[in-house]
Amino acid sequence: MRLLLKLSGEALAGEAGASIDPGALDAIAAEIGSFVAAGGQLGIVLGGGNLLRGATLARGGIDRITADQMGMLATIMNGLACRDVLLRHGVATTLFAATGIPGVAAAFNRDQAVVELDAGRVVVLAGGTGNPLFTTDTAACLRAIEIGADAVLKATKVDGIYSADPFRQPDAVRYAELDYHQVLSEELGVMDLAAICLCRDHELPIVVFDMHTRGALARIAAGDRIGSIVRSANRGGKLHAR
Repeated sequence: MRLLLKLSGEALAGEAGASIDPGALDAIAAEIGSFVAAGGQLGIVLGGGNLLRGATLARGGIDRITADQMGMLATIMNGLACRDVLLRHGVATTLFAATGIPGVAAAFNRDQAVVELDAGRVVVLAGGTGNPLFTTDTAACLRAIEIGADAVLKATKVDGIYSADPFRQPDAVRYAELDYHQVLSEELGVMDLAAICLCRDHELPIVVFDMHTRGALARIAAGDRIGSIVRSANRGGKLHAR
């Protein structure tokens, strides 16, 4: 199974809140290594919020386009860290950036990325979409469609999608499964509007799960119910959770 894993910048920061926590990356790399060793194919899209947030800079007076460009560079820095740790764990990994940086990261090429995946290498897809005003959630969904992923997996701090923030509202309802229309109509905040619409239009399932769940990647690929799944109400998408 080919999956696209979306990791926030905060996931790389770990519980200590460091900019990049090598311990947190080691734990992520171990999970990825197990999944790939079992024959899974994986693309990874990273956020950059652990280093800086373009929207925050924009509110502080930095030009929004410039701020977003800085944010995209932050995701490339995270991509370098992620690749380094995966390689040290013995996981063959290739880093692509939306706009290439000679000597640092090759420019994203869809055909080459697919070749790398078929060869058993993890592909880290950094730099967002390469354009400002688009989130890394949208980048994740776009790249997933481009590489022919079976699903987008969004790793979060909670074990699925809730009707409200479960940290603020303990009585929030957890959804095991829902369709794209419900996510959009109830404004559940799973991903931004553009990302959800991309997945809906291409019937690409979205799985939201707790990034600390042991063996999550392999279990999701096997069809176990991990977290919450968003998919077409009529066809069920490509991913069939048991």
